[in-house]
Amino acid sequence: MSTQDIKSKALQLGYTACSIIPSITFDEYKQYLDERILSFPESKALYERMYKFVTPPESAKSIIVCVLGYSKFKTPDSLNGVIGRYYLPSIHMHQSKADFEEYLTTSGINVIKCRIPDRWAAAKAGLGKFGRNTFIFSSEHGSYIRIDTWVVDKELEYDAISTNTFLSECNDNCQKCVRSCPTKALSGSSSMDRGKCIAHLSYYAKDILDESTRSQMGQWLYGCDICQDVCPLNRNKLTEAEEIPQLSELEEYLKLENILEMDEYTYINIIYPRFGSAGKDGLWLWKSNALRSMINSGDSVYFPFIRQYCNHTDLRLMKIAESGCNKLNI
Repeated sequence: MSTQDIKSKALQLGYTACSIIPSITFDEYKQYLDERILSFPESKALYERMYKFVTPPESAKSIIVCVLGYSKFKTPDSLNGVIGRYYLPSIHMHQSKADFEEYLTTSGINVIKCRIPDRWAAAKAGLGKFGRNTFIFSSEHGSYIRIDTWVVDKELEYDAISTNTFLSECNDNCQKCVRSCPTKALSGSSSMDRGKCIAHLSYYAKDILDESTRSQMGQWLYGCDICQDVCPLNRNKLTEAEEIPQLSELEEYLKLENILEMDEYTYINIIYPRFGSAGKDGLWLWKSNALRSMINSGDSVYFPFIRQYCNHTDLRLMKIAESGCNKLNI
């Protein structure tokens, strides 16, 4: 099987681009982590766990990088500003990844199970460049792309490694993403405090967040699109011409009131397989996010649900509800 066969298969499965580079140590990524720890010491533990992604295993020979745009998918009005666009077509996009990996393995290429910095791999593979909001931008889809990588033990024909990894168009005269971030996670030149990012907090928070942070997070239930949506380089990239496959059957479960009434069985079997970052024990966090979203909306239709949670057995959820009742004077 040739390198061209691999790239052709990627395009056949819906990827918009595929590039292959030799296995490398991501020195710039290590420098990125060093700088973030110095700039955001309160998030040191988050960044320290990521040093293991810098160097692929010794058995690794090649890195296959594919990008898939999701700018064509339409976000339903009920979920706009609530669920990040990246996550809604995730099942559909994940199938492309699973099918491509099966193709590689059945063709005799061993896929090494390890993590690497996907965005840096895409930049090095020439499939996009970093913007100030720390996302990778492609010419076709802007930053509305999924990046999939496979580390394999076979030497292949390689594309040139890019040394120009940052967008020249993204300059100090703009900074719209920096100014628009409600939690002030973005700052400086392509710098982000991961511990303040709304998306990160929406699915990785381990405990109740302080009231100020909860207020800043708005109605985002899972993920966030703000820094991407305000970026001038993303203008006209969202075509939203296609419905997301199988989403209609999921919408009912994502209503805020239904999340508050959700049981563990439904979470494990319906929500977790599609939105897995919060973990199998993440139902409390989804309920926490739903309560916060209700409170920040100020919509009186949610008042009964908020009041009901003032007597909840989970003290974290009870505290959020009580704070909401005080804030909304209900």
